[in-house]
Amino acid sequence: MENEAFTFWALFGRATITVKIVMIMLIGSSFWSWSIIFKKLISFRTARTEASNFDQSFWSGEPLDELFEKLGPDPTGHTERVFAAGMVEWERSHRSDGVMIAGAQARIDRSMDVAVVREAEDLQSGLTILATIGSTAPFIGLFGTVWGIMNAFIEIAEQQNTNLAVVAPGIAEALLATGLGLLAAIPAVIFYNKLSADSDRIVAGYESFADEFSTILSRQLDS
Repeated sequence: MENEAFTFWALFGRATITVKIVMIMLIGSSFWSWSIIFKKLISFRTARTEASNFDQSFWSGEPLDELFEKLGPDPTGHTERVFAAGMVEWERSHRSDGVMIAGAQARIDRSMDVAVVREAEDLQSGLTILATIGSTAPFIGLFGTVWGIMNAFIEIAEQQNTNLAVVAPGIAEALLATGLGLLAAIPAVIFYNKLSADSDRIVAGYESFADEFSTILSRQLDS
């Protein structure tokens, strides 16, 4: 029975309503962060696979017009959308008589830059939530601990009993909030750093592709 008094549910059940709300918030934040983590790990893996497959198609020697016609103006892949943005502007820069409109290179570069920014925002969506959970969860847990300890001392004063058996449950309830705060914050911080670095590398790949594609189009413009 004594051991049962210190289980998670027993400590949660004895906590004050304020501490219970804090614990529920932290548990919810932890599940939220893990859902974002798994979603981003899957989407980043998909983005890397898509980029690798598109690179093979792009450098296979297939004419760019045929590749664009196959993908369409609104493809599903991130790199494909950067390519499509450049090709759409390339086609729009041709007059009906086939002559290129002046300033085409600058417009193509801007179109692909906008596409890269858009894809970067898509990849990085949700990472700010991880950063927020990682930075705030310990303080929310600490608030719950401070509140719980305050109530534990009030109970001690009312009972006028400082026996460890009386003090320990209240302190344990309070410290549980800090533990839950750390449990939510640590994975959020670790994966925020990892996913941010992964996102930067993927976006850098999009920027490199945009530069290479722009160089190819520049050669065709000069010829």
